[in-house]
Amino acid sequence: MTARLMMVGPPGAGKGTQAEGLCERLDIPQVSTGDLFRVHAKANDELGRLAASYSNRGRLVPDEVTNRMVEERLDEEDVADGFLLDGYPRNLGQVEALDQMLARRAWALDAVVELVVPDEEVVGRLLERAKVQGRADDTAEVISHRIDVYHAETEPLVEVYAERGLLLRVDGLGTVEEVAARIDAALARKLG
Repeated sequence: MTARLMMVGPPGAGKGTQAEGLCERLDIPQVSTGDLFRVHAKANDELGRLAASYSNRGRLVPDEVTNRMVEERLDEEDVADGFLLDGYPRNLGQVEALDQMLARRAWALDAVVELVVPDEEVVGRLLERAKVQGRADDTAEVISHRIDVYHAETEPLVEVYAERGLLLRVDGLGTVEEVAARIDAALARKLG
């Protein structure tokens, strides 16, 4: 199936896991900003050095840099027949930039999958992940802040896609397989 999709949800909702599985099932590439940052950092190219100049100081990489990375990735041949955006866009400015990127290519998003997970569940998952992975930086306070940032910056773009009729809200609670089945069913209803 050719599909141009996006996945959103709070930190700890299982986006990465679900995105990976969905991309395998649909045979489309995952376009993850986290992966893009790592690829550019490893290449030590202009965008990688620019992104590192911010992240090494504990600052967010500016939208212009992130937008350029995504734009370059959308020029690659493997995304021509579909992709899944994971971690992008994160705010309304990036929605506007993505709209322009897609318009230049005469593409449109087919659906936006939102994994819905209550805040208290997200906190529990992230604290457990921090314990298992030994991530001392993932404290309850830091996790709470990340969730607040998600609600303030990313949730408004979810409403934009709801107004466009693209949003599929999927319950993110349950096993990986249960959530994947819900995503597949929602996409089948939307895309036919």
